[in-house]
Amino acid sequence: MIRILDKFVFLHIMKIKHLLYLTVLAALITGFAGKNKSGNISGNVPQEDSLMIRNIYSEALMSFESYENLRYLCKNIGGRLTGSPEAEKGVNWVFEILKGMNLDNVYLQEFPVRNWVRGDKEYAFAESKKYGKKEFNVCALGTSIGTGENGVSGKVIEVKSFDELKKLGRENVEGKIVFFNQAADQRGYSTGYGYGSSVYQRVRGAVEGARYGAIGVVVRSATVCLDDNPHTGVMHYNDSIPKIPAIGISTMGADELSRMLSDDKDLTYYFRTTSKQNDDVLSHNVIGEIKGTEKPEEVILIGGHLDSWDLGEGAHDDGTGIIQSIEVLRLLQKLGIKPKHTIRIVAFMDEEIDQKGGRYYAEKMKNEKHIAAIETDGGGFVPHGFSFSGTPEQIAKLKSFKEYFTPYWLHYFENGGGGVDISFLKNSGAALIGLVVDSQRYFDYHHSAGDRFETVNRREMQLGAAAIAGLVYLIDKYGL
Repeated sequence: MIRILDKFVFLHIMKIKHLLYLTVLAALITGFAGKNKSGNISGNVPQEDSLMIRNIYSEALMSFESYENLRYLCKNIGGRLTGSPEAEKGVNWVFEILKGMNLDNVYLQEFPVRNWVRGDKEYAFAESKKYGKKEFNVCALGTSIGTGENGVSGKVIEVKSFDELKKLGRENVEGKIVFFNQAADQRGYSTGYGYGSSVYQRVRGAVEGARYGAIGVVVRSATVCLDDNPHTGVMHYNDSIPKIPAIGISTMGADELSRMLSDDKDLTYYFRTTSKQNDDVLSHNVIGEIKGTEKPEEVILIGGHLDSWDLGEGAHDDGTGIIQSIEVLRLLQKLGIKPKHTIRIVAFMDEEIDQKGGRYYAEKMKNEKHIAAIETDGGGFVPHGFSFSGTPEQIAKLKSFKEYFTPYWLHYFENGGGGVDISFLKNSGAALIGLVVDSQRYFDYHHSAGDRFETVNRREMQLGAAAIAGLVYLIDKYGL
């Protein structure tokens, strides 16, 4: 009886401790956003601004509309390779979404883009006297030529840098397939560090291989994860060097091929791709605007890229960026915010291949005054803050906004820049701003079949949209 009573008392005490813990935690969180003696929030933050940003976050987190829009974009339209019918379906869908929001202006910008077609499902295998025949998951790299119906077959040379390839020279490379197998560096906190350490193989591998007489290249996927999904992405040719086919191999596949080669230097590798480059086609940026009430000639731009690679559904790269940009306009409308400046969303086309959308926009709008351009292209993950470039005065003003976001655990307000599409506005006088999110899972999905709607968390995506909307509100009110 005493033991039973002791157990009851123990559990009761633990329950009280748990409730106290939750109460203290709630008080701490509330305290971040609570008033101080001066009547302001978080030091020098005016109460009306704090309340507005709180309302922005509340409305974003309560809404499921954006998540359902992302579901439609991913599941009903899917991967939106530049120049493809799916890309234009995406253009038309975003255009209709914006038209339905009763914005002040919705229109398209038309320009030609490349029309690269992947073709049939890629096929590859290694053949070894020791291991027999082993098939591998591969994909054609973006804009690569195809192998032709008969495919490409040859002995394999494994290297982990262009310097290694150069030392081998033509006498050891000619007539063979080059296997670029430098793994992404895992040491950086930002996974973009690892991506940047290895992506050069994908971008320039075919040129460097062909320089020494290779007949094809196999490139380890530029990702920090270990899985069996090959990652694609754009690669480039040099018109003065023969063009050879290039494929990506999954990280698990690359490790397996390397093990096989270490035991059998004479194994042969075969791959077949049917990708090709068709004539250019017309495509579009999609633009929607809320006109400013006081300074309509001055623009605050928000955007992401509508095109994506075709292996997956283009969810994180960059469906979430498009949906977040649309959500910013919805939040402003829903909360009755009448901006002083024109707020413009741009769904850019062709970021993945030639950046024609960003280039065309910058040229077409070069006589307009942009005070800020915000890009979201890091996936729909938990936001950490913003990176930016601009004048010292612009940067100081942006950094001063950091305390407005303390209640929402945004802490990163640092120099760095925006994104690819808005980079062409560098000389416009605008501050260029990028949403910074937790990157740990981004390259698990990037440019692969894994980039699907199911990998996006609604709340995380909405937190990013709320952060951008809050920053737009502040820039519009206080300027840069």
